[in-house]
Amino acid sequence: MAPVIGVLALQGGFEAHAKALEELGARTRIVRVAADLDDLDGLVIPGGESTTMTLGIEREQLAEPLREYVRGGCPVLGTCAGLIMLDRDHLGLLDVSVRRNAFGRQIGSFEADLDFDGEPLHAVFIRAPWVEEAGEEVEVLAEVDGHPVAVRQGNVLAVAFHPELTDERRLHRWLLEHAGVAA
Repeated sequence: MAPVIGVLALQGGFEAHAKALEELGARTRIVRVAADLDDLDGLVIPGGESTTMTLGIEREQLAEPLREYVRGGCPVLGTCAGLIMLDRDHLGLLDVSVRRNAFGRQIGSFEADLDFDGEPLHAVFIRAPWVEEAGEEVEVLAEVDGHPVAVRQGNVLAVAFHPELTDERRLHRWLLEHAGVAA
């Protein structure tokens, strides 16, 4: 049975994540309200505009259901604005503080080859954040110019870039593997 992976779809690049997961054999479910979290094997919090996402989470009363879901141990992948949404100042599910638009505005978008947890990874950064401070339980997996751009803490993997915009599927595979399915 294929895992069911939710993709938070209040705003942002959720469709590209769903497509990437489906390419790997997962079934996906768009998550817009708390009931959409029921019986998911994993969750993606995609990139987008963090202020708009925050307003959508408040409007749909999703903050506490998301916290319960993640604290329950289900694997979560946060990308770009998803990293921001998981930080101390937003959902409080990742022990990091994040700087929005840290590399600059849209014109400051770029691509880079990273050393990601000891392996090369090509990454697309669009109005990307970086981690300014990370707690002791947070493992830094990649940096750009000394700034952490990929972190893992328990069942949460969060990155400042957009893996769904490349052919790179390692992060989506991580989500599926932690959902109990090898891809």
